[in-house]
Amino acid sequence: MIYSRGRSRSLRRQIAQYVPAIRGFALSISGNPDTADDLTQATCLHALEREKQFQPGRPVIILLIRICRSLWLHDLRSEAARKTGGLDTATAVDLIDQREDPETGIFAMQVYAKIMELPEAQRATVELVYVQQFTYSEAADILEVPLGTIMSRLSTARTALAGMNDIEKKRTARKA
Repeated sequence: MIYSRGRSRSLRRQIAQYVPAIRGFALSISGNPDTADDLTQATCLHALEREKQFQPGRPVIILLIRICRSLWLHDLRSEAARKTGGLDTATAVDLIDQREDPETGIFAMQVYAKIMELPEAQRATVELVYVQQFTYSEAADILEVPLGTIMSRLSTARTALAGMNDIEKKRTARKA
C-alpha cells in the first residue's frame, strides 16, 4: 500500500510537470484552445485512472501524449458519428509565449499561422518533433506510425511551409 501511494504521488508530479507539453500537443491537433484545455484535462484524468498501465523505465510523457492522441481520435469519431460542425482554428496568441521580445513574437505568430494551415497529421508531427523536441522514433511511437511516415510528414510539411512562404512573397511583391 505504501508503494502504491508513493507511486501515485510520483505519477501526479510527473503529470503536472508535463501539462504544458500535453496542452501544446492538444492545441496543435485540435486547433481550438477550449478543446485543447478539455483534452488536456481528460488526458490527465485518464492517466491517473490507469496508473497501473504506466511501466517503470518508459518515459511518462510519451504515454501521456499517446493518451491525448487516443482521446482526440475517439472524440473525432464520436463527432463524425453525430455529424456536427467543424473545427475553430486556434490563434497564435493561445500558443506563443508573449514574454518574448515583440519581433520574435510576431515572427512566431506568423510561423504558427502557417503551421495551422497544414493537415492535422502534419501539424501533430511538427508539434512533436520541432516544438516538443521528441526524436523521430519517439514521435513515431506516440503517433503509432512507422518512422518513415514521420520523416515523410515532416518533409511534406517543410515543402508546404516553403510553398506558403513563396506565395506570401509573391503576394507582397504585387502590393508594392
